Amino acid sequence: MSDVRTAASMTSEAAGLTSGYAVGLDVGGTKVFGALLSADGALAGTVRLPTVRGREGVVTSVVRAVEELALEAGVLPGELSGVGLGVPGLVDPATGSVVHAVNLGIDGEPFALAEILAARLGVPVVADNDLNVAALGAAHALGPRGRDLAFLALGTGLAAGIVIDGRLRRGASGAAGEIGHIPIDPLGPLCPCGQRGCVETFASGTALGERWPSRRGRPAPAELFEAAEAGDPRAVQIKAEFAAAVAAAVRILVLTVDVQHVVLGGGVSALGDTLLDAVRVALDEQSRPSPFLTSLRLADRVTLAPTDVPVAAMGAAIAGRRKVS
Repeated sequence: MSDVRTAASMTSEAAGLTSGYAVGLDVGGTKVFGALLSADGALAGTVRLPTVRGREGVVTSVVRAVEELALEAGVLPGELSGVGLGVPGLVDPATGSVVHAVNLGIDGEPFALAEILAARLGVPVVADNDLNVAALGAAHALGPRGRDLAFLALGTGLAAGIVIDGRLRRGASGAAGEIGHIPIDPLGPLCPCGQRGCVETFASGTALGERWPSRRGRPAPAELFEAAEAGDPRAVQIKAEFAAAVAAAVRILVLTVDVQHVVLGGGVSALGDTLLDAVRVALDEQSRPSPFLTSLRLADRVTLAPTDVPVAAMGAAIAGRRKVS
């Protein structure tokens, strides 16, 4: 990961002024959610601010969030042990530059986000893809059980962040975890990636919303699952097919990287136990004909992302924390 240092941040470190606090930010298209972590990794504070789109807007939003959390800790930003960002889009973790973060209004040439923020804040800043930091946060939340996991985000699209032996797995080109673009039905819907029948076209929040649009202004997944619970035959079918597609994504992750846990996150995971139960039932059904799959106990490996901690922001803070000698 990047360890961009300015003269101000190096002076602060040399003087031994680092506080042990780290700040992590989950930078989304509508909000910046920040977490303050103490030296022992405990959550010490949070902040939520609206995102100002565009390059300068994102920088301003992040600086404000960091300053508010540093104030809560009673330190200056330059006294933090690091700042980490989770950003949607293509992020070079070695340099902290961002490109194609369309939801943030950042496109075109690579934007040196981490370097610019380090200069503004006087503290090292790292940036990574939002799913990668969410995976780190989920691993942190699970404690010793979280050394091998995939954070499977069910949202606008479908993708995973992967932690193996406590370390992020990005892959040779940064595409590790992009399982949403594995075709599972050659005659299926056209995917934005150009292929047909990708997992994402069946198992994402977008796919579900297209099959069961919101009718009462509430999230489409909630309305669908409620209708299925009430016995609507079409809703029952769509729910079962959706759960089967999510189960296929879980199966792909386990069969490729054999993670101990697959953590369901993203907007659809707000369904909670009703989603988890449906996916586990689908996994058991898919495993039943195969002694091999049965032996892998796929349903037991699936869990939900914690709702009481901001896993993406916490993961960003963990990624951003620098080593202090």
